[in-house]
Amino acid sequence: MLQRILEKPVADGEKLLESALSAFLDFGIKRTSMGEIARRAGVSPATLYRRFESKNDLVEAVSVREAQRFVTAIDTQIRTVSGTEAQLVEIFVAFIGAIAGNELLRRLLRTEPDLILPRLTTDAGPILAVGRDYLAEKLRELRDTSIGYDVDADLVAEIMARLALSLALTPDGLIPVADQEAAREFARRTLLPMVGVRTIG
Repeated sequence: MLQRILEKPVADGEKLLESALSAFLDFGIKRTSMGEIARRAGVSPATLYRRFESKNDLVEAVSVREAQRFVTAIDTQIRTVSGTEAQLVEIFVAFIGAIAGNELLRRLLRTEPDLILPRLTTDAGPILAVGRDYLAEKLRELRDTSIGYDVDADLVAEIMARLALSLALTPDGLIPVADQEAAREFARRTLLPMVGVRTIG
């Protein structure tokens, strides 16, 4: 799944995907028809169905593109800092910020909780696995290029992914989500020591 998110091309049919996302944000997934998406994209329903056989296929394609945007946003933010600790902090801040700031996710949590909540709670294993695998890969890259630095990439990734999912579902609390500087301070003072980040040598 992670490899698919990172590699699957989405340029083909970009207007259809953007039209679908726009409709999902306006009406929710359940109330959005294929006809409405076709209308917004300026194509016939037959053309839309030739590209996507069902609404489920279109929902999946939109989800993949949103995941790709998510990954790109994190990669871009990480490149703005240098130094092992700063990059670790930025990975956390970017990850929780990208989840908490996702418009489609917020919309579905507000209007279609019966659709989205099972996938984010009792059935959240696949989503956690994608987040964990992506974060672990980034952490290994950082570990391999840092001298005197050691971290259990899988463990740290697991904790970050679970924390990010919890913050997305329940953003109100003592852990800052909207304030990036406060989130960075939390990561430096609390998260990194909690997950056992340490220098070696």
